[in-house]
Amino acid sequence: MRYAIVSETYPPEINGVALTVQGLELGLRARGHDVHVVRPRQGEDDSATLHELLVPGAPLPRYPGLRIGFPATRRLREAWQAMRPDAIYVATEGPLGWSALRAARRLDIPAATGFHTRFDEYMRDYGVAFLAQTALRWMRRFHNSADATLVPTRELVDFLQGQRFDNVVRLPRAVDTAQFDPQRRDFGLRAQWGLGDDGFAAIYVGRIAAEKNLDLAVRAFRSLQSARPGARFVWIGDGPARAKLEQDNPDFIFCGVQRGAELARHFASGDLFVFPSLSETFGNVTLEALASGVPTVAFDYGAAREYLRDGVHGAAIANGDEAGFIAACTRIAGDDLSRSAMRMATRQAVASLRPEQVATDFDALLQDLVQARRTTGIAPLPSIPPSSPSEQEAS
Repeated sequence: MRYAIVSETYPPEINGVALTVQGLELGLRARGHDVHVVRPRQGEDDSATLHELLVPGAPLPRYPGLRIGFPATRRLREAWQAMRPDAIYVATEGPLGWSALRAARRLDIPAATGFHTRFDEYMRDYGVAFLAQTALRWMRRFHNSADATLVPTRELVDFLQGQRFDNVVRLPRAVDTAQFDPQRRDFGLRAQWGLGDDGFAAIYVGRIAAEKNLDLAVRAFRSLQSARPGARFVWIGDGPARAKLEQDNPDFIFCGVQRGAELARHFASGDLFVFPSLSETFGNVTLEALASGVPTVAFDYGAAREYLRDGVHGAAIANGDEAGFIAACTRIAGDDLSRSAMRMATRQAVASLRPEQVATDFDALLQDLVQARRTTGIAPLPSIPPSSPSEQEAS
């Protein structure tokens, strides 16, 4: 089969959408398919590979390092007429994503979209809450233009169906447990953080930006310092809020963006993952923390609701309960015995989430859309089989 994947973010950009898209691409390639990627050019020296089509783009306001693609309907239509994909996957709702859906409709190519970002929640985080419903309507119009909308959790399926999104399908996420592994814990790295063998490192991994609710992370850490006076707070990532956060908290350790084995080493060297965000559609970093053997405190939605058992792998806090979030961080930091048991349990929570299974399910979904279009001209709601025994039990 020949597939096209369209995304306005892609590595070397580091964020959950970019890495998820790349994982899907590599998974389809491993299954023997011809996969072409359409993305914005990421700089003057960025050149396309044989399997890429690069389009003009521009920096995304307030998001340094990220870009949006300019409209390219005609160019996509011409490219896909010359080398027609059997199906396309559109990962982002920007101008390039809209162009891809228009081109697919005109060429009668089945298309699936991915719901990766809660832009309605971002409106609130950036002080324009009155635009939240407008953003939701805009997203609904975009995704309802496709044959299926892929989401990672049951919770999101229910939410979008309640908001009149059509053909919403759950495609579970996975984590590379060979990369993210407690064995990568590095005492030399911890020494660089100023910690001895019995020291304590709270870590945050992700974009350092307003929508991540970082003030709560700071308050939680200051509280847990009462239980662990020598604790350090290690920040892995970058973003527009970093400079002020660093200025206001000179004792924090900022490691910048880490990738691959280095990211896994930083994860495994932490003692508690503090993740206060309320704006994720999923939160891949939660799976990475669990796979790395790091107890996690997060709000009870997205990946945490699917895989984090409260009191077993850390704490899943009722959404918006800031006092409960702070108390959980303080409690777990101060209880070495309980935290040690959690470290032993976290990896089992995600052991069955294999990237190969996600690729298999994704491939099956796209092939369902192709077959339906060929036989009836209509693409019905595809089905995704449970990806593991634990998925079957939860279904």
